[in-house]
Amino acid sequence: MTAMTTTPPRKKPEDLRSHRWYGVKDMRAFGHRSRTSQMGFHRSDYAGKPVIAIINTWSDINPCHSHFKQRVEEIKRGIWQAGGFPVEMPAISLSEPFQKPTTMLYRNLLAMECEELLRSYPADGCVLMGGCDKTTPALVMGAISMDLPAIFMPAGPMLRGDYKGAFLGSGSDTWKYWAELRAGNITEEDWQDVEDGIARSPGHCMTMGTASTMTSATEVLGLTLPGAASIPAPDSRHAQMATLTGKRIVDMVWEDLKPSDILTAASFDNAVTAVLGLGGSTNAIVHLIAMARRAGVALDLKRFDALARRTPVLANLRPGGKYLMEDFFYAGGLRAFLAQLGDLIDFGQKTCNGRTLGANVEGAKVFNEDVIRPRGNALLENGGLAVLSGNLAPLGAVIKPAAMEPHLRKHAGPAVVFKDYNDMAARIDSPGLAVTKDSVIVLQSAGPQGGPGMPEWGQLPIPQKLLKEGVRDMLRISDARMSGTSYGACVLHVTPESHVGGPLALVRDGDIIELDVDARSIDMRVSEAEIARRRAAWQQPQPKFTRGYGVLYLKHVQQADTGCDFDFLETGKPQAGEGGEPEIH
Repeated sequence: MTAMTTTPPRKKPEDLRSHRWYGVKDMRAFGHRSRTSQMGFHRSDYAGKPVIAIINTWSDINPCHSHFKQRVEEIKRGIWQAGGFPVEMPAISLSEPFQKPTTMLYRNLLAMECEELLRSYPADGCVLMGGCDKTTPALVMGAISMDLPAIFMPAGPMLRGDYKGAFLGSGSDTWKYWAELRAGNITEEDWQDVEDGIARSPGHCMTMGTASTMTSATEVLGLTLPGAASIPAPDSRHAQMATLTGKRIVDMVWEDLKPSDILTAASFDNAVTAVLGLGGSTNAIVHLIAMARRAGVALDLKRFDALARRTPVLANLRPGGKYLMEDFFYAGGLRAFLAQLGDLIDFGQKTCNGRTLGANVEGAKVFNEDVIRPRGNALLENGGLAVLSGNLAPLGAVIKPAAMEPHLRKHAGPAVVFKDYNDMAARIDSPGLAVTKDSVIVLQSAGPQGGPGMPEWGQLPIPQKLLKEGVRDMLRISDARMSGTSYGACVLHVTPESHVGGPLALVRDGDIIELDVDARSIDMRVSEAEIARRRAAWQQPQPKFTRGYGVLYLKHVQQADTGCDFDFLETGKPQAGEGGEPEIH
């Protein structure tokens, strides 16, 4: 990973957006300069230099970003060295392990905050600091809408977990050992050892969960330095990357290289193809669609499925494979992986260092072919994700075939229905629950409106009595999402969701649900007349919020098939304050 040689500036200092705040001779600029002096900066520190906003999502309650206090100083160092003026701007930190009911509820809030910070302050360009699941798409969405020169600095995966000499993967092994504990196969002491060893350094999940999926997708889109997304957070090369990122954004401002100059339909196809080849998170579907729509690219579920049918899964990474992100980095990382995908990638696409994706990948080698497989020895020939439709999901649903037991790819069984999460939590382990290994567990009211926020409840638990019988996978259906670290035969993102009257709301105990992954179908064997009768009797549930941000969310959030963005945010550039006077009166 090297910084690109600086090109001759295309902009002059008076062309900088920040010149409106600092460079003009009037009373308002006097105020801006005097208040900057108040913070200890001399005019020579910023005069005629690009002002670089560093959007930092550090927080004391976000373990994935716990190293950002140090990384932001390394970014600043690079900005200073390249002749820029760094301005750190804290933004809401979406901490996946802690924020309830789900960080997805607040993804659009962070996207709004990022856009508004960049719009309302004298930023000429920005560095986006993120990595924990929703921070990556949120920051990119905001930066796309503002369309200033922007570069993303990924948090990087944490180190491999450790348990009695075996490697642990965050999320994936949590579900695995929790099932074993509930089945009575391990002790509470064993469970405590897993807890103590599964997360042992800064950084996001080291499985190919949503975090690594989205930072990898962002790199493939061309919004990071080459190789940035694969570096483990504690590795000294991660700190070096932070400084190089700071240096590069200054040149991007002089070159006026913006997201709109980089993001195309082909670059999004590249990102989707990479996600599929990585065996990435189902969450990527919602996020990439939202990001694409911000960029004016019409990415939809059909395109995901079309690309899935041709893309082999080459990354042998958990939850669908064997290894972890640390192994992936040592095996050559994302650059080597892209080289293996070969002609499935459009390497002519532009990236943030001014070079093509192909130039950035050139010379990359695979050092462990069991971690990054050649196309002739793929983990799966295709189908890393599959998009389903049918009378249960007229606008689509998704499943991750690589993470399910193969015998469930075509399955029919009677529904066991839970009306919401609390109902499921109260009854799932009841000895009297009428459920067998062939049953289909259905969770309602877990979508964007119903959750609220479409929580990661989609890896529905297997009833305890079945776990004790040795069952480790069964068909489960919901309008929720699931963690990218999860696994199992889980049909997700059923659209329209049950809370707004989608067919999922009409499923009853005993209805036969039929899944056929190869046919891409998900149906309930219920007559149209009976479905119509149930629909006529259905009543709209009460809204989940009556005040605050939640009311705004419920009023404007869209469904999963269009990315769950707010309807007033997905297109168009910022208006008042984007140009002209720096202040609005």
